[in-house]
Amino acid sequence: MSEPVPFFSAQRIHEGFDALAAVRRVLDRHWYVLGDEVKAFERDFAAYCGVAHCISLANGTDALELALRALGIGPGDPVVLAGNAGYYGATAVALVGARPCFVDIDARTLTLSPQALQQALAQGLRPKAVLVTHLYGQLADIEALSTLCSQNGIALVEDCAQAHGARRGGQLAGSWGDIACFSFYPTKNLGALGDGGAMATGREDLAQRVRALRQYGWSQKYHNTLALGRNSRLDEIQAAVLNDKLPLLDAANQARQALAARYNAAFQGLPLTLPCSVGEDFVAHLYVVRTPVRDALRAHLTAAGIATDVHYPVPDSQQAACPAGSAIQPLPVTEQACQTVLSLPCYPGMPGSDAERVIAGVRSFMSTQGS
Repeated sequence: MSEPVPFFSAQRIHEGFDALAAVRRVLDRHWYVLGDEVKAFERDFAAYCGVAHCISLANGTDALELALRALGIGPGDPVVLAGNAGYYGATAVALVGARPCFVDIDARTLTLSPQALQQALAQGLRPKAVLVTHLYGQLADIEALSTLCSQNGIALVEDCAQAHGARRGGQLAGSWGDIACFSFYPTKNLGALGDGGAMATGREDLAQRVRALRQYGWSQKYHNTLALGRNSRLDEIQAAVLNDKLPLLDAANQARQALAARYNAAFQGLPLTLPCSVGEDFVAHLYVVRTPVRDALRAHLTAAGIATDVHYPVPDSQQAACPAGSAIQPLPVTEQACQTVLSLPCYPGMPGSDAERVIAGVRSFMSTQGS
């Protein structure tokens, strides 16, 4: 019997990568928090993203929360976001006491729809911020969203947890909004060996606030000037690993894009909705297809030893923890997406034979379905 096809393999993405070298550098220095590795990563990742500042943090959720706090978002403030992104952004909104306001997504990109946002603004919504998620590695229609926010005096927060290195016209994810948030969870395009996160911005005032908030609210050691600070720091070992991985990111993204293009070509003509891009604005963090027979296709692939996942099955506005009335307009595209999305294995280092098994498994089932 053939070996199962995993959804993700940490072993394969790290083939040829010497993680121990990064760890040894830290151990030899005997400095484990906010040292030279963190400084180097913050400098180099800011330069990579094309912004002035990067502040590393303990995880991506802290990045979202502290970004909102740095912008002055607080109790009762309305924050617009898409409702198909796993409730991560909504969690941060809840942590600052703000009010999530879900608008619909674009049917092509599955990211926050500028038209839906414009409609909400025309109907009188006055959000303090818009939180846009570059979902699955697909850059949102960030130009239109940025224009709308600028015209209406709304802060724009980018959630780039799934989009390290995505770009359009040479401008990278994380450089469009007032502030951007990243996760370095091990499965991310730029992944550490544990939790990690960062905030990126071109604004000095926001950078200063996040630096203080990540370290108890200190303006200087033992001087607490900002309320609601915390201990949220990227440790030196994770920073060292990220320093060594950052120069490899673009090549890893190209491998993801090549696999996504291979899938798209193989699935043409099948009754599937495929990712809308395999270009530079899509770094294929996840390869997601859509079909109304999602559950049957998934069962078929499982029986063939092929792992899949669903990102994400429940609209954020329908989560039990979500406040009533958070969907401020009908969300038909969001709801349909949650019912139809299926993620297929897609990661750097994935064997070609595994990709062929995925292709064969999908084709054998979908070719029997009507168009």
